[in-house]
Amino acid sequence: MSKIKPAKGSPYARILGVGGYRPTRVVPNEVILETIDSSDEWIRSRSGIATRHWASPQETVAAMSVEASGKALADAGVSPEQIGAVIVSTVSHFKQTPAVATEIAHRIGAGKPAAFDISAGCAGFGYGLTLAKGLVVEGSAQYVLVIGVERLSDLTDLEDRATAFLFGDGAGAVVVGPSDEPAIGPTVWGSEGDKSDTIKQTVPWDEYRGADGGEKFPAITQEGQAVFRWAVFEMAKVAQQALDAAGITAEDLDVFIPHQANMRIIDSMVKTLKLPDHVTVARDVETTGNTSAASIPLAMERLLATGAAKSGDTALVIGFGAGLVYAATVVTLP
Repeated sequence: MSKIKPAKGSPYARILGVGGYRPTRVVPNEVILETIDSSDEWIRSRSGIATRHWASPQETVAAMSVEASGKALADAGVSPEQIGAVIVSTVSHFKQTPAVATEIAHRIGAGKPAAFDISAGCAGFGYGLTLAKGLVVEGSAQYVLVIGVERLSDLTDLEDRATAFLFGDGAGAVVVGPSDEPAIGPTVWGSEGDKSDTIKQTVPWDEYRGADGGEKFPAITQEGQAVFRWAVFEMAKVAQQALDAAGITAEDLDVFIPHQANMRIIDSMVKTLKLPDHVTVARDVETTGNTSAASIPLAMERLLATGAAKSGDTALVIGFGAGLVYAATVVTLP
């Protein structure tokens, strides 16, 4: 017989509050066209993106996260001292160690919570949300701060016609806490490592050991058509599995918040899933660009702030990206 005392957590978990931060600089397509041979019409038709936000030197990964976290905590009515864990999903924090989560926890006044970073690309928010739910239900933390943050402008090759227009910067955060009823559904997640070369960093960090400066700084590259086909067809299946796992149908949804990668991908997923007209679809990519791990919470925050979605709505969220990795779940909006 085990001598370990059983955990005493909450029966369920929910998102209690959401906050977002977009850098002050807005970058239109015209700026991108200074370094690639293209047109505003081509960029809009291929991606739906008109503008994106790029961070200033002062708008660091940590600084943007602190701003988004403060808004999420206020929205949730939770004090920093109540946070038992801080989970940060990012691929653009350039220190291998320590985790930026520890700096964020300190700067928001959270005391001594568990704090760690995860690297799951554009699926990172879904991964973090799933971990947070587990911590609350298991009893390791009563409240968990989940942050998706990126400064992808630092990893963008402005001379790469295929990707220069895609990426933006920003931070989104949610507070996850106890619930008396199910409010975060089972997560359908996974990876397809055989396709890991379709989205990747051009040069690994270790190639810079002793480099003479002649090598270009690493940037993100991807095989656009292969990613598009995978996202539209395979991720629609994952989204449907998440609906099935939550015990609902598309008719039961109020909101759909996919990773804001590309407007064509979003529209194609809506069509493939046969979402009813009453479902509000997040299309934040038009003015925010692809912010990777930050895109879902940023889009969620904007929908709620503008009234396009409301507290208590049932939303399907799905992230997907480099790895290739993915995560989808059904949540009740805060």
